[in-house]
Amino acid sequence: MSRPRSDNRKKALQLWLKSGRTMKLVDIANELGVSDVLIRKWKFQDKWDEIPAKRPRGAPKGNQNAKGNRGGGAPKGNQNALKHGLYRKLLPDELRDLMKEVENLDPLDMLWHGVELAYAKMLWAQRIMFVRSKDDLTKEIKREKFMPGKFGNGTEEEYELQFAWDKEAAQLKAFATINKELRSAIKQFLAAAPENDERRAKLELMQAQVEKVRAEVESVKGGGKNADAEDWVAALKEAAERRRARQVSDDE
Repeated sequence: MSRPRSDNRKKALQLWLKSGRTMKLVDIANELGVSDVLIRKWKFQDKWDEIPAKRPRGAPKGNQNAKGNRGGGAPKGNQNALKHGLYRKLLPDELRDLMKEVENLDPLDMLWHGVELAYAKMLWAQRIMFVRSKDDLTKEIKREKFMPGKFGNGTEEEYELQFAWDKEAAQLKAFATINKELRSAIKQFLAAAPENDERRAKLELMQAQVEKVRAEVESVKGGGKNADAEDWVAALKEAAERRRARQVSDDE
């Protein structure tokens, strides 16, 4: 048997609707004596934004909206359906469905999803671009050509080789880009999130890991702030080699 909803949950919605949907979630939380994270959770789960606004029935006395209209459809040239018509014609169904989902998200939740996505991209890049050792070699067919001959048919194949240092340089350059994206997402979230948001603890751990790598790179670069992308990649590669050397010495 499901538990009945708390009175505060109902009061939170009433306060928000009574304010004309303008009352901040933090203010609602302070008035009810609960955390703003809980209010944000209720808003998302109960789909506050999808609750239709109440409208008074009929037009007010003296209204002249229908003046000159004898009934039937809208007059020629009317553009009432233009807004939704453009969405219907130009956007695919999948994108419209995604837009409906995004409408239910709080802006702070959007920022948090951006942080999670950037961090996941960084971990995924490390996984698919992992270099096992200095002898790691990838050999892929670049071009294949059919060669007819008098004594039989054959094929001519052209291969693309990726050596360990090429793969490592590509990985580090990609990591530098994703690292910058992650730092920006974290900075935006921390600037918008309240101090008691429980996600701050996770972010501080992520930020500490990112700053640790950045500090190593800056120490290799000598603290130069105007270095270009090649300098950053070279310094990051040297820092990675230092960490690898420390791991080998620890294993011994």
